[in-house]
Amino acid sequence: MAAITAAMVGELRAKTDAPMMECKKALTEADGDMAKAEEILRVKLGSKAGKAASRVTAEGVVASFIQGTSGALLEVNCETDFVSKNDDFLAFTNECVKLVSEKNPADVAALLALPMGGSTVDAVRSELIGRIGENIMPRRFKRFAGSHQLVSYLHGARIGVMVEFSGDEVAAKDVAMHIAAMKPVALSMADVPAEAIAVERNIAVQKAAESGKPAEIVAKMVEGSVQKYLKEVSLLNQTFVKNDKQTVEQMLKAANTTIKGFTMFVVGEGIEKRQDDFAAEVAAQVAAAKATA
Repeated sequence: MAAITAAMVGELRAKTDAPMMECKKALTEADGDMAKAEEILRVKLGSKAGKAASRVTAEGVVASFIQGTSGALLEVNCETDFVSKNDDFLAFTNECVKLVSEKNPADVAALLALPMGGSTVDAVRSELIGRIGENIMPRRFKRFAGSHQLVSYLHGARIGVMVEFSGDEVAAKDVAMHIAAMKPVALSMADVPAEAIAVERNIAVQKAAESGKPAEIVAKMVEGSVQKYLKEVSLLNQTFVKNDKQTVEQMLKAANTTIKGFTMFVVGEGIEKRQDDFAAEVAAQVAAAKATA
């Protein structure tokens, strides 16, 4: 039995980008034959991708792409923050967001079916899962195409905003940054979803009812609470983050700029993260290793 050195494991990892332990196992199985070990890993990568595909992906990045008046905003998820900084993962994400802008897929399934590097997006994704060892999946995207100007802002790759506008690009960029910070749910008060207003009104009714005041006063209290909520969550009515003396609408008017619409993605928003018991996970891995020894 050939001795498997750390240098050999490092060399195989550099060639395949497979996890360290997988490289060691492959070298052991191949009795130190580097070419054979690489072949073993290539066979195993596919099965690993299959196992990883069922795991929760609550981390990841948001990427943007703009070319003229066309563009796209895309969220791609992975399992850990560490992988969200992986160069191959980021390259895959950037290729995907460009494809969304240029090819206009109907949904994520259509995006996965698009050609990429002589294969398909989904095939490249599966191969990447195999090399990295984590589930990876494009989650959602928004494509923009029309006559409006576009500007985007990425806050540490975890919050992405794209704004459609006409007018001054600097002002529009400031608005994109404002959106990332203040997270409005709509452009104007009139655009706030009816279901969100209904929830807020119900809460206001319950709070006002506890006051014990006359019905007409309670009605005014409820309406006041709803109006306050609408101002807080509508972009144009929010206080501008760079100048608390004016609203976003006032700032835009001074800059002779109009916002037509915006989209904001926050990585993992709405995904329930897996809560791991690290000690239990390590114990399980040790038990599994003993069982196969």
